[in-house]
Amino acid sequence: MRFAYSPIWERMTARRLPRSPDRLYDLRHTYATLMLLAGVNPKVAGERFGHASVVITLDTYSHVLPTMQQDATEKLAGVLYS
Repeated sequence: MRFAYSPIWERMTARRLPRSPDRLYDLRHTYATLMLLAGVNPKVAGERFGHASVVITLDTYSHVLPTMQQDATEKLAGVLYS
């Protein structure tokens, strides 16, 4: 993903970043993934990323949460049978 102001961005960051500015997206994606894996509510996480809707957050990052269904089942069982 390139920004419309990419040449300006590149000049501003050339001396500060050892890698391409495109790598900042990777850092953002890692941050989002770690937040969701840590159990942060997707609505709260999405607000931090500036997503307009939690749907965007879940569509983008739900693949990193393969145990979501199992966790939901266990939580519901805990409520019902406790």
